[in-house]
Amino acid sequence: MSAVNDASQLAVNGGPKVRQQPWPGRALFGEEEKAAVVALFDEAIRTGSAFGYNGPQEEAYCREFAEYLGGGYADAVNSGSSAVYVALRSLKLEPFTEVICPAITDPGGIMPVAMLNCIPIVADVRPGSYNIGAEQIAACLSERTSAIIVAHIAGEPADMDPILELARSRGIPVIEDCAQAHGARYKGRPVGTLGDVGAFSTMSGKHHATAAQGGVVFTRNEATYWEARRCSDRGKPFGLEGVPSNVIAAPNMNLNDLSAAVGRVQLKKLDRIVARRRDVARAIHEGLKKRSRVVTPGWQPEGAEASYWFLRLHVDTSQITVSGDQFASAIGAEGIPVAPSYRAAFQARAKWLVEKRAFGSGHYPWSAPEYKGDPERQFPCPNAVSVLDTDFNIHIHESCGEQEIADILTAIEKVEQAYCK
Repeated sequence: MSAVNDASQLAVNGGPKVRQQPWPGRALFGEEEKAAVVALFDEAIRTGSAFGYNGPQEEAYCREFAEYLGGGYADAVNSGSSAVYVALRSLKLEPFTEVICPAITDPGGIMPVAMLNCIPIVADVRPGSYNIGAEQIAACLSERTSAIIVAHIAGEPADMDPILELARSRGIPVIEDCAQAHGARYKGRPVGTLGDVGAFSTMSGKHHATAAQGGVVFTRNEATYWEARRCSDRGKPFGLEGVPSNVIAAPNMNLNDLSAAVGRVQLKKLDRIVARRRDVARAIHEGLKKRSRVVTPGWQPEGAEASYWFLRLHVDTSQITVSGDQFASAIGAEGIPVAPSYRAAFQARAKWLVEKRAFGSGHYPWSAPEYKGDPERQFPCPNAVSVLDTDFNIHIHESCGEQEIADILTAIEKVEQAYCK
């Protein structure tokens, strides 16, 4: 590649854009979802009985979701954050124990820890990844550790075998946060089935959706499943014989039959959606080998089959004349849907966590006398800081075609030629 080094031609500086037309929409919902919803309303009108929750559609969706993951038990809830909450609570964690959490994740993937009166301990990511690794988890373990949350960010599986070996050697349960990783696999196994409990988000931005919002808790342990059911529906005595009343205090976080009807249709599309995203990502990766010496795919563990909620790319900042953020922003200005930084997901710097805002004004549960750790502990996370400076995200999806792939590669090449040293 010859270096043009003419930044005046970049769109960010007023030059012509590589891509002039709008990015294509996903077209996630179609006539099949519409028909499923209309059929549900038609049945309600015909019978005079309103549809609700825990009905035939929700039961079928949970059964089909578990079958999709190779067998087990699924409980549909009203959001991905609720799924993490229920997954944690199903393990009966003691208050004021510590839960190791990812440095890079959605706020809803860590806030439930504090809401259960446990203490979030933020583990750094593995170098070159948005995901935590076994070494970083080991550095955070203590006698107070009661659980580990592993998030598969961007649909990229974390390196699970070393994490599971570490956790099981200590008898510590693992929760997989699969909100961004529907259909991803690690060494042939679906994510969400590797740890003790999996938590999924099924809001409308994810690979498959239960209409606007939703989530699923998955486990292969029947006792954990029944506990999850109780935790998500006001402590109703699910799975308990002869118990006449609610058995624990818990919120109502149910999904509903209307959302489940949409989810059942969506689940049938999931393999096709994931396969197409992989094809798009593969084409971009192959194109980068020929057209770029600065931008490369982000690191993934051996045996990972990502489902690409977005495409994470790495830029070698030692070879460019601007920062990683400026480089990515210039690509975005060319008409490519780019997130130059994922720092909004850096939970070690989140205001609510730094200022310990969970309950009232007294920094509870960190300030509770029952907590025996250091309530002022800091989480520097240098690996996360580094990867957030060098990696950026492109919002690919299953409706991207050859033109979108070509435009992404052309935009990267154009910006690289302008900013290469």
